[in-house]
Amino acid sequence: MSSYQEATARQRIAGMLDAGSFDEFLPPQMRITSPHLPQLDAPVSFDDGVAVGRGSIDGRKVFIAAQEGAFMGGAVGEVHGAKLVGMLRRAVDASLNEKVDAVLLLLETGGVRLHEANAGLIAVSEVMRAVLDTRAAGIPVIALVGGSNGCFGGVGIVARCTNGVVISEESRLAMSGPEVIETAGGVEEFDARDRALVWRVTGGKHRYLLGDAQAIVADDIQSFRVAALQLADAARGSGTGLTLEALEAEQRMLGSRLERFGGLDDPLEIWEELGVAEPQSVPLLEIDAFRELAARHREGAAS
Repeated sequence: MSSYQEATARQRIAGMLDAGSFDEFLPPQMRITSPHLPQLDAPVSFDDGVAVGRGSIDGRKVFIAAQEGAFMGGAVGEVHGAKLVGMLRRAVDASLNEKVDAVLLLLETGGVRLHEANAGLIAVSEVMRAVLDTRAAGIPVIALVGGSNGCFGGVGIVARCTNGVVISEESRLAMSGPEVIETAGGVEEFDARDRALVWRVTGGKHRYLLGDAQAIVADDIQSFRVAALQLADAARGSGTGLTLEALEAEQRMLGSRLERFGGLDDPLEIWEELGVAEPQSVPLLEIDAFRELAARHREGAAS
């Protein structure tokens, strides 16, 4: 299986890690399932939709989690979130005795399960805290976003709490999904049936051009693997922890972005403002050609 988008969570893990190195925590045979779903006559999964554990990449020690988009769209519930938190905490504990090179979060989710609303929301907040604690312990945390469900809701925030995001053109990253925006603001605000618009707003190319993703790759597992290690090395070199200076710089960047792009209605207009001569051509570009364009026009890049 070479396509990241078409692979299952465990196929992605197998493709990312050295053969035979995956040590899974709470595997399906332990049957740790959601206590909430049976009460609603909803199906359960014996891993609650996420695989977590540790392994190696080219001999380097990593902890890894992969959400299964085929189970409830990868949505987060109490057990699902607890497994993510537990994996992150084990990475921190392990780092006291040995070098942990990175934590990789293979994210594919629509957000929190409505079936477990409050428990899911609490779980996501605990994941955020655990990500920041892991970074503070000197371990780079990298998010990989390449599944067909994208990465939405609170986990979209989790992705941006990491040291870096690897994304593919085929995937999407945002806080609120298109249907949520349409429900809240009406079709005049956002037409969720306009798939081209959806991908322009939330897709990998737009996220990379704005700097919300630090790497964009082709849809294959090996490309995600290479980019994740590169971002982990870069984070370790510059410092993994979150600092006040970094937060202040991020706030200034967001203020500048709002001032520059706040009056624009479509990413096509934003790309034009970034200096792209033919913004309508961006969705059609192959990945290498797009990277060449982005090197000149990505927000913050030298023109």
